[in-house]
Amino acid sequence: MKNSISNLNATARDDGFSVVDLAAFGAEARASFRPHEVPRPALSPPALRRSKRAFDLVVASLLIILFGPLLLLIALAVRLDGGPALFGHRRCGAAGTSFRCWKFRSMVVDAETVLARTLASDPEARAEWDRDFKLRNDPRVTRLGNFLRKSSLDELPQLFNVLKGEMSLVGPRPIVAAEVERYGAAMEEYRACKPGITGLWQVSGRNDVDYAERVELDRRYAWTWSLKGDVMILIRTLGVVARRSGAY
Repeated sequence: MKNSISNLNATARDDGFSVVDLAAFGAEARASFRPHEVPRPALSPPALRRSKRAFDLVVASLLIILFGPLLLLIALAVRLDGGPALFGHRRCGAAGTSFRCWKFRSMVVDAETVLARTLASDPEARAEWDRDFKLRNDPRVTRLGNFLRKSSLDELPQLFNVLKGEMSLVGPRPIVAAEVERYGAAMEEYRACKPGITGLWQVSGRNDVDYAERVELDRRYAWTWSLKGDVMILIRTLGVVARRSGAY
């Protein structure tokens, strides 16, 4: 394993990791990343951006057609509890923009009130939220919402964000404005890409990956993007979703 990591370090100095190599080698390879060793963001050339956009449009369109009946069925099931089927939340996009990221609603209608009450009364929940912007045992999540999250079906409406050009199939995590400060200098790389429905964080542990690692994975994606890498991440995502690894 040490020899493998040494070979990866040499590759980083010369050419930069591929996203496929990074995901395959896991946490040890992620820890060896040093941004100054990579010459420029991989998505800088306009031709590469156009090829990524074309790939997103074709695949997202096919997936919407394929999953159309399932989208309607889930929307109906979510509506049965008396609230809206979709939930839109403002997220940070490419080049400093913001957009409404769509998901099937997985929380109770008064989710913000429930969250505020929980954080005010539970110090452990407050600490977890401050650390990860997530709660493993989130009291806002409905029974159906729990299933949708664990199966990642709640994220299917983001295919329409991809069609609109606000997101990509693969990219950095779509973060909220409150997380910008925690990204620090890494926001430069974040803003170089459109946020993704899936990405390196998704195939490297999802919610089990700590926050600092998530940031480094987003940086790495910006520096090492390739169309082949996107395809491999999408394929690996299918396995992660099927196993429900790191999902909550």
